[in-house]
Amino acid sequence: MRIDKWLWAARFHKTRSLAQLAVEGGKVRLNGERVKPAKELKPGDQLSIHIGAYDWQIRVVQLSDKRGSAAVAHKLYEETPESLARRTEQAVLRKFVSDPSAQRHGRPTKRERRQLERWRDI
Repeated sequence: MRIDKWLWAARFHKTRSLAQLAVEGGKVRLNGERVKPAKELKPGDQLSIHIGAYDWQIRVVQLSDKRGSAAVAHKLYEETPESLARRTEQAVLRKFVSDPSAQRHGRPTKRERRQLERWRDI
């Protein structure tokens, strides 16, 4: 089974084309190596998946080319305990620490630009 198809069926990506782009972009590694989207996947393979700020370390348990519910998709893989602990820790830290760049969208407004200039001149 193709790795991009499995990532879509396991609900790591919303569409197959997004899964394909992630594999091509090096966000997914199979057994520690960068692969192409058409690479064959088999049960027992180790996957390293980088999505946003999270890194998943999983082992493929089952293959499926059909996208099912989240409960069915979760049965397709097992996450390593280290990966799960790291992701939960990141989520807790992200809850308490806000990223100032997350609130910024695009260029500063005229008012924000003036405030920045006043702050720089101090």
